[in-house]
Amino acid sequence: MRARALPVTDLSLVVLIGASGSGKSTFARRHFKPTEVISSDFCRGLVADDENDQSASRDAFDVLHYIAGKRLAAGRRTVVDATNVQQDARRQLIDLARKYDVLPIAVVLDVPEQVCAERNAGRTDRADMPRRVIQRHTRELRRSLRHLEREGFRKVHVLRGEAEIEHATVVTEKRFNDLTHLTGPFDIVGDIHGCAAELETLLGKLGYGTDGVHPDGRTAVFVGDLVDRGPDSPGVLRRVMSMVKSGNALCVPGNHENKYGRHLKGRKVQHTHGLAETVEQMDGESEEFRAEVREFIDGLVSHYVLDGGRLVVCHAGLPEKYHGRTSGRVRSHALYGDTTGETDEFGLPVRYPWAEDYRGRAAVVYGHTPVPEATWLNNTICLDTGAVFGGRLTALRWPEREIVDVPAERVWYEPAKPLRTEAPGGHDGRPLDLADVQGRRTVETRHAGRITVREENGAAALEVMSRFATDPRLLPYLPPTMAPTATSGVDGYLEHPKEAFAQYAADGVARVVCEEKHMGSRAVALVCRDAEATRARFGVDGPTGSLYTRTGRPFLDDASLTEEILDRLRTAIGEAGLWEELATDWLLLDAELMPWSLKASGLLRSQYAAVGAASGAVFPG
Repeated sequence: MRARALPVTDLSLVVLIGASGSGKSTFARRHFKPTEVISSDFCRGLVADDENDQSASRDAFDVLHYIAGKRLAAGRRTVVDATNVQQDARRQLIDLARKYDVLPIAVVLDVPEQVCAERNAGRTDRADMPRRVIQRHTRELRRSLRHLEREGFRKVHVLRGEAEIEHATVVTEKRFNDLTHLTGPFDIVGDIHGCAAELETLLGKLGYGTDGVHPDGRTAVFVGDLVDRGPDSPGVLRRVMSMVKSGNALCVPGNHENKYGRHLKGRKVQHTHGLAETVEQMDGESEEFRAEVREFIDGLVSHYVLDGGRLVVCHAGLPEKYHGRTSGRVRSHALYGDTTGETDEFGLPVRYPWAEDYRGRAAVVYGHTPVPEATWLNNTICLDTGAVFGGRLTALRWPEREIVDVPAERVWYEPAKPLRTEAPGGHDGRPLDLADVQGRRTVETRHAGRITVREENGAAALEVMSRFATDPRLLPYLPPTMAPTATSGVDGYLEHPKEAFAQYAADGVARVVCEEKHMGSRAVALVCRDAEATRARFGVDGPTGSLYTRTGRPFLDDASLTEEILDRLRTAIGEAGLWEELATDWLLLDAELMPWSLKASGLLRSQYAAVGAASGAVFPG
């Protein structure tokens, strides 16, 4: 018999269905990892010390569902080895798959009743099983077969007879949204909305040729909303579709493509929010092109996980629990985002600020909600900078995290409301979240791997920082401290160069840069171009930056003197042309501030002045 391949998604809930004795456990052992399989018999043994104690079934299935839920939450494929011939048992598993946004897959082992009975008779623990139990299982199984897809299973594999089961193979399929093997580099482009001319200008600025190929092998990624409102939606579609087809681009759907796709299928949709313009423009295209567009939109995947899981691209933003998941709920969130259920003064839905709560490992790059400027918040960034509304068309270079944009040629469509200063989840005076720093924390570092911060150490640091540190919004960086070498063994030396170089060499440091020691103090200067830049980037009104010590404390007690120093730095930066050269409106300088006495003036007055005065009185002259 020819082998039959059963495609099974890598992250899914696989439900084995079959009468007792049909070979489910054998099938599971043959085709799945032992850790992937959860057996109802094993769970009965856990709770009752007897795998055949039917009175323990309720508790056993509670355990089974709990373990399965934990595995699915962690993103691990799970196989349920139980009879599952009753609809109610399957419904609970389908609900579990929906809860964790994974695909439920049914694998049915349809084995003749006589074979099942003979197998059970040959097992010492099942020899006394009444024949009527197997008859009931078989009857319920046959009754269920034609309803499995309607129950909610996304794939149904039915294996009939011993031979077909014996020759079956399981083939693991990756999820469509799993492109973790693609590491870029990428150029992620925000909402275009029919602005074909601006798209061509931006692609040219990014380095793409007219054929859509980048000389450095970069890949464009479009966040959706290619159509509607703008002057040339067909031109945008033609360009993007060509790049995707040639393998030079990826694209996720926006809510506007989703709506236009329904229109192309003959569904009834309202011709609002720019759809009327797209329909009119596409009416001038051939039926063949419209069919290609319909097929293209149908094939778009809700979101992509890229670069080893470090990057997620979607249209409207996506919380971490939905990354790499597959369900209608995930697709809806990726297309439309989440709302509070309220409407604003313009009659538009109020977006839920999901990015404020985001703490995921992957950077989330999205669009959907137009903003005047693309800014990072909690490792998320919105690239919809309102090109069709007269703003800019923006791209993000990854992994460089560099913003590249071009201005709109004109206002193509009047916005329903003014552009917000930020995407959903912007700072806007958002209070700091204690949960970010409270309790036991783990930090992933580039060179030292994972570091655990114990709760008591974190609490002590939090107390010091909350009492003495500068405004945490103006504290983006704390400098590392160079560890000193071991005390010298040479008499008369605290440290000896020869021993120091030997220590560096032993630690794998091949090159040591030596600098003259100055009597200064370590200082970090956050210099913004002006107060507006401080407000826009850091959400703080008033100061034009900050000046602080290596421990995060204000370097000076005098705010006016701090501003004077920042102003001198700002002037020097401007004269050097660094604002334009680096295309930035803020700089962070890790420096040495001299003289040392500038920082110590307060200490000199409050402590050493008294000592000096007393010593002068005791030892006059």
